[in-house]
Amino acid sequence: MVKPQRPPSGRTNLASCVVATIFLIFIVIVVLIVFFSVFKPKEPIISVNAVQLPSFAISNGTVNFTFSQYVSVKNPNKAVFSHYDSTLQLLYGGNQVGFMFIPAGKIGPGRTQYMAATFAVESFPMGAVPESVGPTVTDGLGGFRIGPSLEIQSRMEMAGRVRVLHFFTHHVDTTSACRVSISVSDGSVLGFHC
Repeated sequence: MVKPQRPPSGRTNLASCVVATIFLIFIVIVVLIVFFSVFKPKEPIISVNAVQLPSFAISNGTVNFTFSQYVSVKNPNKAVFSHYDSTLQLLYGGNQVGFMFIPAGKIGPGRTQYMAATFAVESFPMGAVPESVGPTVTDGLGGFRIGPSLEIQSRMEMAGRVRVLHFFTHHVDTTSACRVSISVSDGSVLGFHC
């Protein structure tokens, strides 16, 4: 003969609900920790690959040239990086002498996008060039000197967002600042440091 089963008491139901709730909260916390450690948004990495001056002229103490900068932007995130309209500024002596907008776009997860920016810089007065012509480079026959140089700064700013699983949106900003040294005699780029 089978004994009739008693319905579970209220205490047993309450204990089961408490255990199930604690277990679900624990699972949610573990999932969030793993999610934010793997999908933590990072800033894109801007690398300046080359700087060129296709045209360069000096007359009556003013400088006029065309500036070209080639950069690569790497998206280290596991989600698409959507960048807004960005800017490239050219500074001389702390004053802006050139400016260019970079249109908005998207960079895929883990991808690198190459960008080129070329624009004409309007004439601006050049500061006094020191008579000191810098170091001597010898070629075995008495050497030659590197002439006076001009230093400008380029600053690229990029802002955008990374949207993870179409739910979490993170705002990211990155900046690249480079000092560019230009030979005054012929407009060649002597070097740049970012």
